[in-house]
Amino acid sequence: MRMTRRELLIGAGAGALGVLLVSCTPEPKPTPTPTRTPSPLPTTNVPAPAASIRSTWSTDPFSRGAVSYTRIGVQSATRETLAEPVEGRLFFAGEATDAENPGTMRGAIHSGESAAVRVRATAGPGERIAVIGAGLAGATVAAKLADADIEVTVFEARDRVGGRVHSQLDDDWPMPIQLGGWLLGDDPKSSRPILDSLETVDLASALWRSPAEEPAQEDDLDPVGNAPLEKALAAAQAFPADVSLSEALTETGADPEEPGLAALLAYLTTTSGADADTVSAWFPPALPNPAKAGIVSDLGAVVQEMLEGAQLTLSSAVTRIAYDDAGVSLRLGTGESTSFDRVVITVPLGVLQREGIEFAPPLPFPYRGAINALGMGHIETVWLRYDEPFWDTEATIWHAVDGDQLIRTWINLLPVTGENVLVGIVGGTAAEKFAELEEDDALVAALTSLDAFLPSGETD
Repeated sequence: MRMTRRELLIGAGAGALGVLLVSCTPEPKPTPTPTRTPSPLPTTNVPAPAASIRSTWSTDPFSRGAVSYTRIGVQSATRETLAEPVEGRLFFAGEATDAENPGTMRGAIHSGESAAVRVRATAGPGERIAVIGAGLAGATVAAKLADADIEVTVFEARDRVGGRVHSQLDDDWPMPIQLGGWLLGDDPKSSRPILDSLETVDLASALWRSPAEEPAQEDDLDPVGNAPLEKALAAAQAFPADVSLSEALTETGADPEEPGLAALLAYLTTTSGADADTVSAWFPPALPNPAKAGIVSDLGAVVQEMLEGAQLTLSSAVTRIAYDDAGVSLRLGTGESTSFDRVVITVPLGVLQREGIEFAPPLPFPYRGAINALGMGHIETVWLRYDEPFWDTEATIWHAVDGDQLIRTWINLLPVTGENVLVGIVGGTAAEKFAELEEDDALVAALTSLDAFLPSGETD
């Protein structure tokens, strides 16, 4: 499948945060939830959408979270430890093993490339390699090894490829619904390597960029720049011990509870997956930037094409890996076993932490330590499609300030696509709460979170 690359410019609001600050009042698979009657639901003034779909990565048994992050006191070398081969038989890949770009699609792809290099340097002629997981990392490994004429078999627990990227196609929707990874990073220049890595399939991409000025609403707050975060992180480098991002802010005179700064920190969780009181100040996530880039193609088709050179087995969860000098034996959830010379493990960190795979013998202590030391963050997404828009702004990124909304960040796709679609993104503990809600409650929570963005005069 070939797709045409295109680039779309989307205004994202003024200021370093690049969001529209509008509210000044106190504060295991994705499931479609169509709503046929676009009328207000109980407890909310926002009309119900014509259709809605949300992710539940936090409760997904094949994910157990969205992205990894570095906990307080954990060194960046921990990820490098996890990326080292185990006795030349087991190789790990995935964003959690990439020290330079953890928690990102770029990190997943780079880790797959690195693992493939290690395998090729070790494997002998005629060897059979297994790859566990058909996400971006696993597909990258498989593609690189297949290019080297190495026999590769990919085992995927789900009934689809893509892993934590999931472009869901539905005839009722005008575009692929991106329920997993699709935002490539805050710096559009850093996204170029991803598009280059996937050049053979010609991704369509979109770029959110902050214009020089954006009309302000009467009650808007001034956007908060990254200066307090940069000051805190710079100071933390001299601390005798690592602290949380929140503590670093407090130590440098900032108040993490101040509405503007709290909004910035909440926005940060939508990419880091973790709250400011749990992430390391020594090894923090990337800070917000006025620009965002995102893929608007069918990423499932992209991954499928990357896997064309490998033998792919779907709905085949690997539950046990036994390894010794002779090779590797895999036991599947069905009870059957199969043998290979080496295996590349690309399952999410959350699955390894929950002991979703048994290792025999157990992994060496440094690897078990690395798995338990890193944190697994939570990010959830909800897509809402309307027959008619209830909003009257062309700003594309909205973020509520000083409110108690469960979902504070929204992307308005109408100015770019011409479609009445809103995408809500929530991270950290709020994402965990959202994933645990029943479908009706989740929809009400999403619509209630949009109350702050109703046009003036439409709220109670």
